[in-house]
Amino acid sequence: MSRIGNKIIPLQAGVSLAIDENNHVTAKGPKGEISFTFNPKMTIEVEGTSVKVTRPSDSIEDKRIHGTTRAILHNMVEGVTNGFSKVLTIEGVGYRASLKGKAIVIAAGYSHLVELAIPEGLTVQCPSQTEIVISGIDKQKVGQFAAEVREVRKPEPYKGKGIRYKDEVVRRKEGKKAK
Repeated sequence: MSRIGNKIIPLQAGVSLAIDENNHVTAKGPKGEISFTFNPKMTIEVEGTSVKVTRPSDSIEDKRIHGTTRAILHNMVEGVTNGFSKVLTIEGVGYRASLKGKAIVIAAGYSHLVELAIPEGLTVQCPSQTEIVISGIDKQKVGQFAAEVREVRKPEPYKGKGIRYKDEVVRRKEGKKAK
């Protein structure tokens, strides 16, 4: 039995779901609008201020799709209600980030500046030169762009320099010792 799939999703005030015949769900809320097409096997029902996802059978494949459908639907509702954000910090001498139009420019110890275009639907802020805040209503887009920014210079284990998530712990290694 799927434990995640059986949970009921509460709808906050101001959030509405529209379900088409092909399981194309559109969620509208105070933060914006997001849509996704789910597997046609799953049944999505809106009952007052809650949403329930049911599966046709207890096969392993249906159980997997059931939990995934419910999780994506919950993230859609959460996104249009509160939104998602990731905070990255930059550590290292001379490492910094700034915004330039619809792109983020990162100096990460290379001979050149790295410029990344900000995807549609995301907002990026740089409160300081060593902090980047990525926010939006789509959890997948926020996480993917945060991973792409982190990929510019991953934190290294000896000095800890690089771009990391704010709550990430980098395991430090002991360097070579003189005899």
